[in-house]
Amino acid sequence: MNIRFLLDGLLVTVEVALLSIIFSFIIGAILGLLRYMKIPVFSKIVGAIIDLIRNLPLLLIIFFTYFALPQIGIRLDIFWSAVAAMTIFESAMLSEIIRAGLNSVPSGQMEAGRSTGLTYLQTLWIIIIPQAFKAMVPPIVSQLVSLIKDTSLATIISLPELTHNARIIYGQNTTYVIPMFIALAFFYFIVCYALSKVAKRFEAKLS
Repeated sequence: MNIRFLLDGLLVTVEVALLSIIFSFIIGAILGLLRYMKIPVFSKIVGAIIDLIRNLPLLLIIFFTYFALPQIGIRLDIFWSAVAAMTIFESAMLSEIIRAGLNSVPSGQMEAGRSTGLTYLQTLWIIIIPQAFKAMVPPIVSQLVSLIKDTSLATIISLPELTHNARIIYGQNTTYVIPMFIALAFFYFIVCYALSKVAKRFEAKLS
């Protein structure tokens, strides 16, 4: 029964992590491109918002999505509050990684693309992004591994994820404290290690 309860928590952890990864990658890519394109005023506003979010504790953002948003009429259940908080925080982190990756491509590449008759966006899509993506993969994977581990913070709003369920088990019987910590370490390691291996294979294919 305990193992099944723990696996239910692991499933919630994986669901929150996967949805957050998908949403934050899409939003982070858009924000990173907007900052890279240096659109007057707009890029600076986006940059200020990103800097603000990056310098806030994730726990505070989780509290905000669960306790503060309902005050302005946006009501999310525990699961989607956790996904929203993870997405907000990780989008800001990923946007900076993507912007840095784009900036790592020599400016001459853009000039060369434009000189062949390509538009700015065509040059960005065909020449700049493919080169930048190779540089982005390692830090993106590192950030996504952090995201998976950060899902444990959602236990503070009683999301029934892995850490929350483990706490319930050893809270009912203290003899389970050490086995639960070992189980937590094992499950988090397996999920994060699997993501790292997939990323390394992907990176090898890009090379």
